[in-house]
Amino acid sequence: MSTFNLPNATPPIPVALPSNLPQEALLSFPAFKNWLATLQHSLSLQSNKSHTFHANPYALKSIEVQAVDWFGKRPGFIKLQAKVENDKGESLPGAVFLRGGSVAMLLILQPDDVSTDTEKDKHVLLTVQPRIAAGSLELIELPAGMLDDGTFSGTAAKEIQEETGLEVPESELVNMTELASASTSSSNGVERLQTAMYPSPGACDEFIALFLHQKRIPRSQLDEFRGKLTGLRDEGEKITLKLVRLEDLWRESGRDAKALAAWAMYQGLRGEGKV
Repeated sequence: MSTFNLPNATPPIPVALPSNLPQEALLSFPAFKNWLATLQHSLSLQSNKSHTFHANPYALKSIEVQAVDWFGKRPGFIKLQAKVENDKGESLPGAVFLRGGSVAMLLILQPDDVSTDTEKDKHVLLTVQPRIAAGSLELIELPAGMLDDGTFSGTAAKEIQEETGLEVPESELVNMTELASASTSSSNGVERLQTAMYPSPGACDEFIALFLHQKRIPRSQLDEFRGKLTGLRDEGEKITLKLVRLEDLWRESGRDAKALAAWAMYQGLRGEGKV
């Protein structure tokens, strides 16, 4: 294990690395850069007298990287322990699993023989695939994918094509998390969190932007999506498509946080006339 100090950090913040992770690889890992910048900014806000922790502010004291999973020649997942303490010796939980951002897509299909101003016969396209981390070989969820170096909407369009076979222009995607954030006052002051939902912030940095795409198709085409095999087979993706009625989404995909969040956002935004 090797140790270095974070660049431009005062006082020094030591970082311990496992033998298989070079310093440059950690510092260039997008998820680490985003997490560190977000945390340091949030810690800086404690200087405001109105901040909850102003009297006894916390500081990042050290980072220990415990493990790394490689995606080819670049880090994919990193597990670390961040030591965040105040001068009274009080600490905050600092176990962090870094994986970065993702996108998820609520794809609603409606037969083109019904009125455009009704929710009648709307269906949602879901994926069924193995999720070993959940101990499942058939988890039902929204189409989703990890954010690489592209935009939220660009990644969403690419994942839709890969996982469902549908080609959706980036311009036809609606960023529901962005719309929802714009319609409410911020509850986190001026913290620089992502415009996305955080499904497991107790231990993971992952943030997910939720997109909506609604498409009207001939009724006869609906059945073509049922049981269709998709995904990048050469990358280990074994995906089967499932079509469910929109009103049944909360029940059919109730184990998927993405689906429940997207369903709630869709209902809320529709209620305000924004989708």
